[in-house]
Amino acid sequence: MLLNYRPPQHPYLDILYQDNDIVVLNKPSGLLSVPGKAPEHCDSLSARVQRVWPHARVVHRLDMATSGLMVMAMHSQAQRELNRQFSARLVQKRYQATVAGQLLATQGSISVPLICDWPNRPKQKVCFLTGKKALTHFQRLSHSATKSRVLLFPVTGRSHQLRVHMQWLGHAILGDKFYRSDQDTPASRLLLHAEWIQFKHPGSDLPVQFSAECPF
Repeated sequence: MLLNYRPPQHPYLDILYQDNDIVVLNKPSGLLSVPGKAPEHCDSLSARVQRVWPHARVVHRLDMATSGLMVMAMHSQAQRELNRQFSARLVQKRYQATVAGQLLATQGSISVPLICDWPNRPKQKVCFLTGKKALTHFQRLSHSATKSRVLLFPVTGRSHQLRVHMQWLGHAILGDKFYRSDQDTPASRLLLHAEWIQFKHPGSDLPVQFSAECPF
């Protein structure tokens, strides 16, 4: 449930690229990717885009608290091709995050299965019996005694994957209302940003990549 949903209004739409097949946007933290069920949760990135391009279609989502790159298709054929690439794990993505504690490993991989924590939904949890395969690679950029800056490379796309994987590693993403510890350094927002994406353009079939500078 979303309480006191107050999505940011400026910029209303941060459009990084647009052509006949796709539109690439930089979603702010605090804005839903798609409308919620309640009327007061109708404002979302997809709804704002569809006010400009009514036929634009959703391809993937970011958590409300996560900022960064989202791609939408401008017609059904482009949506089908992008959906195929996401399903086949052909889309490459990179996130930047600030996590709690001093991450000692310079790089590594987290491969633990995830499933919905149903009594506490939308939270997810690690479950080796019934969870679905989830894989994240990470690279440490810098660290101090209380926090670390990391790059995250999700291979799979499970709900809350990066957030749960970093918590499982013992370094929850700062500002995470679901998974952080009360002892973690406070933050005004979830410090997770989708900063880079690469895929094949659905019109030309050529590789394209886009980036959005990390805002924190």
